[in-house]
Amino acid sequence: MANLPIVQFEEKIIETVEQNPVVVIIGETGSGKSTQLSQMLHKRGYTKSGIVGVTQPRRVAAVSVARRVAEELGVRLGEEVGYAIRFEDRTSEKTRIKYLTDGVLLRESLANPELNQYSVIILDEAHERSLNTDILLGLVKRLIKLRRSNFKVLITSATLDGEKVSNFFSNCPVLNVPGKLYPVEILYSNERPKSYVDSALKKALDIHVREPEGDVLIFMTGQDDIQKLVSKLEDRIRSLEEGSCMDAIILPLHGSLPPEMQASALVLIGFSSFLEVRVFSPPPSNCRRIIVATNIAETSLTVDGVVYVIDSGYVKQRQYNPLTGMYSLDVVQISNMISVISTDT
Repeated sequence: MANLPIVQFEEKIIETVEQNPVVVIIGETGSGKSTQLSQMLHKRGYTKSGIVGVTQPRRVAAVSVARRVAEELGVRLGEEVGYAIRFEDRTSEKTRIKYLTDGVLLRESLANPELNQYSVIILDEAHERSLNTDILLGLVKRLIKLRRSNFKVLITSATLDGEKVSNFFSNCPVLNVPGKLYPVEILYSNERPKSYVDSALKKALDIHVREPEGDVLIFMTGQDDIQKLVSKLEDRIRSLEEGSCMDAIILPLHGSLPPEMQASALVLIGFSSFLEVRVFSPPPSNCRRIIVATNIAETSLTVDGVVYVIDSGYVKQRQYNPLTGMYSLDVVQISNMISVISTDT
């Protein structure tokens, strides 16, 4: 298992899980919740009576975390460790740890209302409130009463109000996992920019030209903004004087990319050559990755090597209009809490 902050609390976590049907775990982004909890439970025998299922709010998170856990356990992805997302099920009869989106778990509950194939369900990143997540919270509360001793539920988050969730689950215990992997300095802009895309472009170029090595992660609202910024970054970096700074790899990362493109992409390196690199693999020497992502990289994923984080301060959010009775996807300002979370990636 990786040397992550949550590993230090393994004995306390397992002891609490053994004594309670529901446990809420609050841990900072990067503490290892998504990858280590399932391995702890597997090691302690919870997969002997069923599957440990871990829900993720996004497809890219389910796929990438499953790959990571399979790698850490030294097994082939799709066998002991697998994932299930819309239109793709990479599991088998051998699968004991399964990562899946909350929507997939809801569909499974239609065929098997008691979810008997699972011995443990971990609702990861539960603070990312959605209709699916809220329904799942009610579903597992009902299952705890039906299945009693042979079913455990863990609810994890980086920011969730643990007390409210604890009250919903009859005052279940709440464990806090402190400890960041690194010190973080947060700087705020003194003025609101006219264009957050152009502002992010300027800051990224300043970092690339002037700051020491380290990858850059930029948060944008969606695919359109990402494509605009990637195109502008490629043009500006291509125009830099050769040898004036290190090379750069520009990588988009958003949920509309197919899984294989989320893991790897064709990107421009330096001034003339193309090379396939992975978002989650280190870049070549004397080369900086600039990853332009939506908020899928905010809590669900931790990208190694990132030293600089630029947050546009805006996000696309699904909102309900009671006057029209319809939902719309609007660009809104992020909260201060979310801006702090994004720095931990």
